[in-house]
Amino acid sequence: MAEPKTTRNDGDVAAFLAAVADPVRRADAEAACALMAAATGEEPVMWGSAIIGFGQYHYRYRTGREGDWPAIGLSPRKQALTLYVSAGFEAYEDLLSRLGPHTTGRSCLYLKRLADVDQSVLKELVIEGFRHLNGRTVAAEQP
Repeated sequence: MAEPKTTRNDGDVAAFLAAVADPVRRADAEAACALMAAATGEEPVMWGSAIIGFGQYHYRYRTGREGDWPAIGLSPRKQALTLYVSAGFEAYEDLLSRLGPHTTGRSCLYLKRLADVDQSVLKELVIEGFRHLNGRTVAAEQP
């Protein structure tokens, strides 16, 4: 079985953020990183070359594949600031309704501009998503 490409490493988070070309996206990513560190009580850690993670959980699929992933994370992607809420969003409908402009994927929260969302709601979402998974092992149905 192939090893996961995105793994925890000792990459320099500050250097990664400083290298974000768009100054608005860079400032948003730095602010989101600080918010997430304060909310989780964890230091930011690089996962792969483009994800900053906080905490971690272990996943195990029925196929036998398993690995580790950040409990919550972020990446300053070109199209949007992406927050990874691995627990998904089913339990957070109330928070999402109060957050402000955003879109979601299965476990991704996409924000065009951090200034457009309610920071206290975002912090609450980060706290809840982190608490849900950090330090746990999750048995998933499928990869």
